[in-house]
Amino acid sequence: MLIALHKPYGVISQFLPKGGHPTLAGLGLPARVHPAGRLDADSEGLLLLTDDGALQHRLTDPRFDHPKTYWAQVEGAPDDAALQPLREGIVLRDGPTRPAQARVLSPPPAIAPREPPIRVRKSVPDTWIELVLVEGRNRQVRRMTAAVGFPTLRLLRVAVGSIGLGELQPGQWREVPAPPPNRR
Repeated sequence: MLIALHKPYGVISQFLPKGGHPTLAGLGLPARVHPAGRLDADSEGLLLLTDDGALQHRLTDPRFDHPKTYWAQVEGAPDDAALQPLREGIVLRDGPTRPAQARVLSPPPAIAPREPPIRVRKSVPDTWIELVLVEGRNRQVRRMTAAVGFPTLRLLRVAVGSIGLGELQPGQWREVPAPPPNRR
């Protein structure tokens, strides 16, 4: 079984309590599923869960190159040239990143406001960008956008490979077919 969940903001990607955050246990998920990957508490969007250990490994092992698509609302107004370093790969404290696909989303995506709302500064614009990564380091999107001068205000994962978030609202989930094996 493979579940696509729209993980809400503030919920941690585990079932056991930690640090006072709400957990996946409160979302009515089927028994015996476990996250295939994770999203930080302050990130939202698509989280896959499965009861199949081999599938969980295939979805999380970097050798299988499952692209992950993120929409990031960033502080500032990056143009195409400002996003070019992300496309080439940048060096973070834990080493170089693989090249990412990066583009400005214009018009911005039509998504519901976050609760609590993001901080807004009247003197600084914000922009939505799309990033597609084939690796998944801790807080990687946030660290990449900050490294090029555009800190992330809100982060939403919208797809893992061919599985998309679709119309799921925060806290909603649906069963989806497992993607076919994809090995480099």
